[in-house]
Amino acid sequence: MTRTKYKDLGKRTVEFYGHGIKNLQDIEIKGRLIVIEGPDASGRSTQIQEITTRLEADGHAVLNTGLKRSELVGRGILEAKRDYNLGRKTLALYYAADFADQFEYKIIPALQAGYIVLADRYIYTLIARNLVRGLDRIWCHNLYGFAIKPDIVFYLDVEPSVLIHRVFQKNSTLDHYESGADIGLSEDMYESFLIYQKRISQEFHTMQKKYGLIPINGNRTVPEIHNDLQKRIDVFLKRVGHQ
Repeated sequence: MTRTKYKDLGKRTVEFYGHGIKNLQDIEIKGRLIVIEGPDASGRSTQIQEITTRLEADGHAVLNTGLKRSELVGRGILEAKRDYNLGRKTLALYYAADFADQFEYKIIPALQAGYIVLADRYIYTLIARNLVRGLDRIWCHNLYGFAIKPDIVFYLDVEPSVLIHRVFQKNSTLDHYESGADIGLSEDMYESFLIYQKRISQEFHTMQKKYGLIPINGNRTVPEIHNDLQKRIDVFLKRVGHQ
């Protein structure tokens, strides 16, 4: 049997966005946390699959994470969202619980073990959604004060007019929440989607400076976006000595 040899990464302490988690304050990690953000149908999942394949071929152990994947809460979110009367803060807390469970029991252990964690969205989508739904900005940011700062964050920036065509190609219908139908933006679902996605995009642009998000032109073809992302990730890993 051939044993796969993964690259050994240097240890360092974690840095939280806020108060952190008490029992994680002094832990050391060896891995790297890379985040790819972007709206539904922006091509995140496709890019993550290709990047994962490349990283593993280069000798890195990789863990993929994403929203609604918590064994504790993930299924509960899907069931709760079937109730279109679900409160905005209740929905926000559901997603926060989902993230917290994965953060403590998947992300942190993987980083301690030296994995590259490739996250299909992180706290930024959740914050943007909450803000667009009118929740308090300080409360939204403090809600994720236990999260650690990723090493690098990319945001696939796609024009709403381009995005809506991709959504129809993928799903043939518009999602109630991804169209902002729960907050009464418009009686027309098509128009509601465009308004909602524009507001989400505006929040991401606002967060770029605060969180160091790197915008990626997501209006291009899949190969063009992949080449751009992969080059940036290769440069980053080389810079931090992980290649």
